[in-house]
Amino acid sequence: GALGGNASLAALPRRAALAHVVYTPEIRHPVEVGADQQAHLVAWLSKRLGAQLKPPQLASLGYALEGGRLLPGQSGPVAQFMYRDGAGARLTLYVSTEQTHNQETGFRFAQEGQVGVFYWIDGRFGYALSGNLDKAALATLASAVYAQLEPAL
Repeated sequence: GALGGNASLAALPRRAALAHVVYTPEIRHPVEVGADQQAHLVAWLSKRLGAQLKPPQLASLGYALEGGRLLPGQSGPVAQFMYRDGAGARLTLYVSTEQTHNQETGFRFAQEGQVGVFYWIDGRFGYALSGNLDKAALATLASAVYAQLEPAL
């Protein structure tokens, strides 16, 4: 019931923050497929998640897409897109299609150790944007991500 939905919602930022902490320190292998192969990256992750993915472009906010990887979620694959700014700071966007309750949520914020996470549910998608940033800076980025993910009507 609703309890299960809340439990999976609570797990979303935790899993996203964990993936962020594991992969962002990587120097040589931060991503599985680099942004130089973006078309391949998007096609591959879309196929694996069974949904058309489109990594948001955050260059106007100073973050370039570095690439992405496939991760195991609770019941299926999850995509992680990684971004970095000029100083080398990294952001990750965790995309899950495991939201079975299809309820929409507004932005929620979670602090997982050093990592701030903004997360939201949109249909069967769960999104979580993680970064070692303050809440206000991360909120600006999350709003930009959300605006780009909204399907064009």
